[in-house]
Amino acid sequence: MIKIATAECFTHGKIGLELHALAQNYDGNFGSEYIKKPEEYGNFDYNQLSITCSLFIPTIDAVKDILNVENPPKPDYLIKGIKVYDESGDKKASKIMAKAVMNLTNCDIAIGTTAGIGHGAITIITNEYEITTITDVYSDLRANNSEELFQRSQSGIKKTLEIILLILNKNFEKINSLKNIEIIKK
Repeated sequence: MIKIATAECFTHGKIGLELHALAQNYDGNFGSEYIKKPEEYGNFDYNQLSITCSLFIPTIDAVKDILNVENPPKPDYLIKGIKVYDESGDKKASKIMAKAVMNLTNCDIAIGTTAGIGHGAITIITNEYEITTITDVYSDLRANNSEELFQRSQSGIKKTLEIILLILNKNFEKINSLKNIEIIKK
């Protein structure tokens, strides 16, 4: 069984929900909204997948109190406690969030997402790899442009799910071909 846990900000826990629907083989209204043909990624048996937790962690206090991160990077801005970093800060924070949720849950794959000013960042950690990427959509949380923020979130959800399915099906060549990917082999 492969256990996955998420600590999500701008993706609002939807990555975890999608993976849970896939793992449980739900269909219809309870099924996956984004993953329509997982078999196109390979022959991984998704019954071997379990979602330990999917956390929505938008605030700096939640990073500290729920994820037990003593000294997270100081946000560039706070909006009602919501952490707002630039793109570089988002990359650092997403790595910290993924590592923290992995430590808390002892999962096999951890996902951290956060987005403030820029494309937002996603980090996926396994026992062998640390993969960090950004979305294809730029937005600024301070501008409160709902449609732009929604598009960035959608991009982040879709890109993360694609990477996870590629990881599960051991297609690292395809992961390497994606835009804005940083892979660290442990």
